Amino acid sequence: MKTTTIRLTMAQALVRYLAALRTDDGQPLFGGAFAIFGHGNVAGLGEALYQYRDSFPTYRAHNEQAMAHSAIAYAKAHMRRRMMAVTSSIGPGATNLLTAAALAHVNRLPVLLLPGDVFVSRAPDPVLQQLEDGTDGSVSVNDAFKPLSRYFDRIVYPEQLLTALPRAIAALTDPAACGPVTLSLPQDVQTMAYDYPADFFEPRIVRFRALPSVEQELEEAALLLKNAKQPLILAGGGVLYGQASAALQAFAERHGIPVAETQAGKSSLPWDHPLQLGAIGVTGSPAANALAADADVVLAVGTRLQDFTTGSNSLFAQAQLVSLNVNHFDALKRRGLGVQADATLGLQGLSRLLGSWNSAGQWMDRAQQAGNAWRATVASITGKRDVAGLPYDGEVIGAVQRSSKDSTSNDIVVCAAGTLPAELHKLWRTSTPGGYHMEYGYSCMGYEIAGGLGVKMAKPEREVIVMVGDGSYLMMNSEIATSVMLDKKLIIVVLDNRGYGCINRLQQACGNPSFNNMLPDSAPHIDFALHAQSLGALSEHVDSIAELEQAMLRARAASRTYLICINTDDTRTTEEGGCWWEVAVPEVSTQAGVQAARARYELDRQGQIQ
Repeated sequence: MKTTTIRLTMAQALVRYLAALRTDDGQPLFGGAFAIFGHGNVAGLGEALYQYRDSFPTYRAHNEQAMAHSAIAYAKAHMRRRMMAVTSSIGPGATNLLTAAALAHVNRLPVLLLPGDVFVSRAPDPVLQQLEDGTDGSVSVNDAFKPLSRYFDRIVYPEQLLTALPRAIAALTDPAACGPVTLSLPQDVQTMAYDYPADFFEPRIVRFRALPSVEQELEEAALLLKNAKQPLILAGGGVLYGQASAALQAFAERHGIPVAETQAGKSSLPWDHPLQLGAIGVTGSPAANALAADADVVLAVGTRLQDFTTGSNSLFAQAQLVSLNVNHFDALKRRGLGVQADATLGLQGLSRLLGSWNSAGQWMDRAQQAGNAWRATVASITGKRDVAGLPYDGEVIGAVQRSSKDSTSNDIVVCAAGTLPAELHKLWRTSTPGGYHMEYGYSCMGYEIAGGLGVKMAKPEREVIVMVGDGSYLMMNSEIATSVMLDKKLIIVVLDNRGYGCINRLQQACGNPSFNNMLPDSAPHIDFALHAQSLGALSEHVDSIAELEQAMLRARAASRTYLICINTDDTRTTEEGGCWWEVAVPEVSTQAGVQAARARYELDRQGQIQ
């Protein structure tokens, strides 16, 4: 039987294929594409995106890195069940995507990167913006994406899409190998035509697989837990991506095991649940860290065990580790007992084997008392309205949450870098999975506003609040204009401490004087509110916590993006909680402060496991 074909350019075929993909609930797998056009993609892919604009929306942005951050945040807000594509021209347009590619790779988040590339024909060689390599004629700047991609392909013949696209989608939707995919698109090949099989473009459902557990691994893990006297659950991002919050709560309640949350796992369990200990690690609560220090078995669910979580491998060094993770690489970390499985299936399987076993007793009493005490402390910190002098981040967080009629359900807070991740990890309260959106795998300054836009596109019914320091704001703020243009309202709270306050404190903790982090007194005053107005947002500057609370009410009532700026104290942080974090201190220095810091460093390292 003769195969029916459709003659399309490579770019047309690519867009048509992506537009036909559906999730199992009938939604398009791709929410569309962010695009900044240049000579490397405007004629080919740009024409295709225009042709299919009704079924595959295209969104214009102002910065390639920022638009990729928005696409990544969109996927994160959808718990990796939906995603977006991103296209740029060649040269700087492509390399501007590299930071975002690294961020997506580290965080295991899907994004399809479609950078233009140089001519395969080499007829106009070298083309504008082309990198020439005197030792390898096949190299372009897009080769830099290879170590940053879960799957990379350069399409040099139109028919290669027939194999490349299914492989790309498989990588983007793989629960273990999920991450960025790069399809490098030479600009001449984008415009070449081919007779594609018509059935290649038939609507198809993309199914997300849940990796089942191996019974023997479950049995070994269950035996460790049954012998535990003081077990602790560590909830990571895999709980959220595996849609396992209900399974986690059921497991913790049935077996009486307290829960602590990583940055990526925060919101896995409601903030006021009796078994909730709060944040873990360097940015953790005193409740979670105290119990982690005494736990005999730690069940880590869906976490990469980053150094901020483990206190640079010192926090629960005494405990036996059971690592339940869909990714085998992560399940093997810290020489723990690995259980490779989907979070929901793994927890349900463990619970079946544990039966009626429960850790209730003095450990449970201690956990609940510690959790209640910490929640009371959070209420005290965030409840302050009358603040002498400049407020600090914790007091600002309190005002933001008080401004909501229901501060734990509808708001989504977005952040990424600086002091705020520590304060939000400890103090932000949410009862809804995904109500806390923190990019802390790569801790990328500049993610915040662009990420907030992606979250709002994914969750238009939710109030999206971006909390950002002045340093990150100055690095990347152009997507304020995009949010106004797309009618995607954000509330942006800028905490201005006149520099890089977080790193300045770290610098001094390592024995150095303050140097090159804070803005000098001679620096020009930056009016963030006026700047935001110039980008189309509503805005205001406030001078106190009381004024901030009232401004938040105006922001919530506003119809478009609203920025509020408040000056904050760069020296104060929440004193409660935290643990050691390894930052190497010079072994030799003429400074007495550095010498003392090195002595403390060597002492602290003695508690670290290798």
